Formats: sequence, C-alpha cells, structure tokens
Amino acid sequence: MIKKIVFLSLIVVLVFAFFALGLNEYLNLEGAKQLQVDLASWRTDQPLILAMVLFASYVLITALSLPGAAIMTLLVGAIFGLGWGLLIASFASSIGATLAFLMTRYVLRDTVQNRFGDRLKAINDGVAREGSFYLFSLRLVPVFPFFLINMLMALTPLKLRQFYWVSQVGMLPGTLVFVNAGSQLSDLTSLSGILSPSLLFSFVLLGIFPLLAKKGLGWLSTRKENAKWSRPKHFDRNLIVIGGGAAGLVSSYIAAAVKAKVTLVEANKMGGDCLNYGCVPSKALIKTAKLATQQRHGEKYGLAASEPVIDFRRIMARVKDVIARIEPHDSVERYTELGVEVLQGYAQFVDPWTVDITLNDGGVQRLTSRAIIIAAGAEPAVPPLPGLEEVGYLTSDTLWESLAENEAPPKRLLVLGGGPIGCELAQCFARLGSNVTQLEMLPRIMVRDDEDVSAAVAQSLRDDGVNILTGMRAIRCERDGEQKLMIVADESGVEQIIEFDALLCAVGRKPRTKGYGLENLGMEVSKLKGNEYLETSFPHILLAGDVVGPYQFTHVAAHQAWYAAVNGLFGSFKKFKVDYTLIPRVTYVDPEVASVGLSESEAADKKISYEVTRYGIDDLDRAICDSQAEGFIKVLTAPGKDRILGVTIVGAQAGELLAEYVLAMKHGIGLKKILATIHSYPSMSEANKYVAGEWQKAHAPQWIMKWLLKFHAWRRG
Repeated sequence: MIKKIVFLSLIVVLVFAFFALGLNEYLNLEGAKQLQVDLASWRTDQPLILAMVLFASYVLITALSLPGAAIMTLLVGAIFGLGWGLLIASFASSIGATLAFLMTRYVLRDTVQNRFGDRLKAINDGVAREGSFYLFSLRLVPVFPFFLINMLMALTPLKLRQFYWVSQVGMLPGTLVFVNAGSQLSDLTSLSGILSPSLLFSFVLLGIFPLLAKKGLGWLSTRKENAKWSRPKHFDRNLIVIGGGAAGLVSSYIAAAVKAKVTLVEANKMGGDCLNYGCVPSKALIKTAKLATQQRHGEKYGLAASEPVIDFRRIMARVKDVIARIEPHDSVERYTELGVEVLQGYAQFVDPWTVDITLNDGGVQRLTSRAIIIAAGAEPAVPPLPGLEEVGYLTSDTLWESLAENEAPPKRLLVLGGGPIGCELAQCFARLGSNVTQLEMLPRIMVRDDEDVSAAVAQSLRDDGVNILTGMRAIRCERDGEQKLMIVADESGVEQIIEFDALLCAVGRKPRTKGYGLENLGMEVSKLKGNEYLETSFPHILLAGDVVGPYQFTHVAAHQAWYAAVNGLFGSFKKFKVDYTLIPRVTYVDPEVASVGLSESEAADKKISYEVTRYGIDDLDRAICDSQAEGFIKVLTAPGKDRILGVTIVGAQAGELLAEYVLAMKHGIGLKKILATIHSYPSMSEANKYVAGEWQKAHAPQWIMKWLLKFHAWRRG
C-alpha cells in the first residue's frame, strides 16, 4: 500500500509540474502552430532527435492522461508529414495508453475488484470473453475519451497484450485523420474543423461495424444451421414447453401471463421430480424421522424417552397425502385456467420448429412453434456395477413406490453416495429404524462443502447410527441365495463385503435427453448445453432446469425458466443473460446445512482474499430453549470490510436463516446494517445479528477504546 501511495504521489507531482511550468499552453492549436515554426530548424538539422523527443513527450502526455494528445498528433503530422507522422503518433499513442493502463491497474484494480467484485462479475465475465471485441469498437470512435477507456479497461481482467495490440489497430483510423489534418496545420482555425459532423458520423458507423458484423455473422450462422430445414411460414404456437416440472411450469406460466399462445407437454406426472420424487416426499419423510428421534430422546425436553412405534406403511401413506395436497398447485386444471394448453404425452422433434406429440390417450398431434423450451429434468445416475441388476436397487425416484406397501423400512440399507441426497436419506432411514451403511469413494461426505461442514454432518449422521465408510470404492454386487452382497475396496485395494437388504443408489443425477428426437436435429445429445442465454445451437430452442444445470435445484430451475421464456418469446428484440451470481443451497440433514456465495475452499481455489467471522449457535437463547443448541454460522467478508462474500450455516432452520443473507448480498447490504436491524427475541434469526456483532467487535478501533476508558475515568472525577 505504501508503494502505491508513493507511486501515486509521483504521478500527482508530475501532473502538477506540467501545469506549473506552463507546458499546457503549448497543447492548444495556437501553441502547436508556434511549435511547428520553432522546431522547423530541428526538423532540418536533427530530425532523429526531434522525432525521439516528440515520441517521448507524446508517450508521457498519454501515460499521464494529460489533455493534449490530439494536439500532439497534429504537431507530429505537421512536422513529419503523413507517413512518418502516422508511424510516430500511432506507436506513441498506443505505448502511452498502455502505460496509463498499467499505472491504473497497479494503483486501483485490486481495490476496486475487492470492493465491488461481485457487482462487476458480469462485466468481468464479458471482458474475459469478448474484451478485445468491445475495446476495438470503442477505439474506432474518437468521440469516446481515450484516457477514460485506458483507465476503465485497466480495472477489468483484460490482458496487457490484448490491450496493446487492439489499441494499436483500433486507434489507427483516428490517428490517420489527425496526422493528415496536422500536415495542413497552418490552415486549421479550430479543432472542430478536423472532426466534422459527417466525419464523426462515419467514425460512429465504423465503431458499430464490429457489433453489426457480429450480429450478421450470428444471423448467417443461424441461417446456415436452419438451411437444412423448411421453416414454417406460420406457427401454431408462440411457445412449446417440454416437461411439466418446476422449469416447465414457470416457463409456461410466464408465457401465458404475457398473452402468448403456449402449450405445455408432460408425459408423466405434473410437478415433475420435485413434487413427486424429490423435494416434497423427502421433506415429508424427514419431518417424520425427526419426530421419531425427538421421541427417542424425550429427556431433552423433560419428557420420558420412549422408542417410537414405526408403522412404515402409514408413514409412506402420509408422504403420499402430502404430495396429493400440493398437487393442485401444479395440476393440469390450474394451468389450463391460467391460459396454458396442457397436453399429456411424449414430445418428439420433427424439425427445429415442429414437434410431434404422442398423446397418452392415443393419437398424435403435430404443432409448430416460434420457440421451444426443453425442460425435461434429470434422472438418477446409476453406476455400471457388475451384478447390480441381479441384486436390485432403489433410487431417489423409485423408493417411494417400491417401499410404499412395506410394513417396516429396510432392515439393512446400503446407501451408495455421500452427497446431499445420500446424506438426507441415510439419516432419515437410520432414524426410522434401518441399520444404515453409507459408502463414499471420496475421503469425506459432503465433499463440495468445507471440511468443518462435512465433519459436522458426518458426526450428526453417526450420532443417529449411520455407519459411514469413506475412501471406499464399490467393486461389484453378488447374490448368495437370499443374501445380497456388495464387495468394496479401500484405497490400498483391500476388499471387504457388506451385506444388505436394500441398496439405494444416490451418486448424482444426469439430464434426461433421450427420446425427444434431438439427434434428428444434429444435436449431440450427450453434451446438450445452453449458452449464456440458455440457447442451444438453434437460438429458438432453449433449455431450462436440471436438463441443463449447472445447479440442480428447484429454485434454480424456476430462476432459469424466466430467462428461457423471455428470451424465447422476445429474444429477437432483447436477450437476457442468465444470472447465477447468488444461488442458495440447502441440505436438509439435521441440523440443516445452508450456504450462499463463496465457501472457504472456493475462495482459496479462486485466490480471493477474505476474512471469516463465526458465531456458535450453541450460545443462542432460542436454540437453547428448543434443545437445538448446535451448529454455527460462518460469514466470509472482504478484508477489513463488512461486505459479505459468502455464508455457511449449520444448524436448526439454517435454510430459513439463510434468506436474510441472500437478500443482503443481492442488494449490497453489509454486516453493519444487519447488526443495526431489530430481530425479534427469542428467535433463531438473532443468530444473524450476533454474527454481525462478532464482526463489529473484531473490527472495533482499539485506540478509541483506550481513549474512551480515560474519558469515562475523567467523567467520574
């Protein structure tokens, strides 16, 4: 920091000296004409030395962002003519601009990025992708102050080499005009004579040419892609949505709300995975399992502890009832009332605009649409283990129907996978009486979270009786009569046998991409991806939800649905890049794990400086009242600032507590304002205030405290 202050002071001194010595008087039109006369003898006797002096002066003026670069260009043109003048001015201006770029980057970039990095993420990403393109467009238009371009670009991730060569090429047309004007310097009466309105308009057209060229190339690319197909002259629909899960429902709702003619196609159950196989049934089961554990530990609440009677069939019936009560929110009837045409059947592409829908009740309906959204969701990934089909297995999709009529949960349950789904269900079934073994090939469960979070979850699962085996790889499955066996091996290759009654595969989920005829369009189904607008190689065919990722959460699917619907319906006029800046994440183990923004491991991987503030929930009054005094809140902030970079919460109601931080980060609210907000007492949300208090305590100026101590002693007399 001291070096930067000294460097900045030196620049200020040089600028001050420039004006104090009156050198600025030469950098106007009359001064340039006088210099042309004064330097005429130099041009004749010592042209090389004069060229070097003018070159160095030009570089210095540009590097210090002093007014006068245009006059220097005129002067160089006046003295050396068009050829040599263009050579000198072109390289001097580019080198000077690059020095200004370097100086600004050295003094300001780290400070600006540390303070506003989250808000600048979209700009940083755009510059990283197409910085050269945008810089070139700006350089072509002399209306934009070049010194300002130098400084602003220095604050971005644009590489030095890119900046130099793009500036060298981009400033050439403008430099040529000024050098040429300088060759007739004696005839100039004002600078406005150089850049006439018509010439300025030409430069503006030149500047927007790359933008138009990019649009044109995109149009030609799309036209070439579509040339294989016969595009309909008229369309039956504005939008067709394939898939009735979270992404499909929200997309079709938005389309209907803006009065577009929209058809939603769903072959199976409305509501998709979340309602029928994921979020809703699992949370209903988790609630029952939690009550069972509270009964088992009744002494924590001053009650007699008792072993719960597990009627598993009734528990699964309750799960089904919960689904049935939520079903109307996602039903065919509701969406029909909202203005969405719902067709129940299988959709398959005929061409990029045409879909054949094989209806569940028989028949085929063919529809054309200007835009189509694929929101087909994801399905459980099943590892290619030898013998797996022989022993049979469950997934998070199939267990609800497969176990619905069982009077008891599986006696010995083997859970394959240590991610959020595996952890939630492992703990759940252990609490309901299953003897659960959880197998994870990585060194720890919940590997995407920080190690302290992973350790907390592992301890909680072990307390509930889950036998966690990490660093173990599944080799094969075998059957010995009625016995089901899994052979696993540790890192050294030593094998052991695990006996089980039921096997739950929870190793992740993969996009549903088969059966939609995408291969008919030439799409690589195994690598189906959307761009920043969620578009495929056909811009009018978009993706949303788990089928595209990168986050497989219901709330992210709904978030993407807005972008997909708006870009599909209005993308010809204005497109919106999907924003993944703040994605809340919750794992519903007990205690819950919730996070948003950066974790410590992510910050370290990205080399982002941070401070950590922790608050132990075991100290919170409400948590103590509820006998849930466990866990912690961990907040990452910018060094010395209260700006929140990321939050991780382990504790009761963590998912609810997280919302305050998501709101704060979204709107740039720091820990000081959270501390100054009244939180009701006693409540779990007070934990958010207390962690802010911990930050404030750590950043209180100690020298003030010493003086306050003396002040109060003086006041006492």
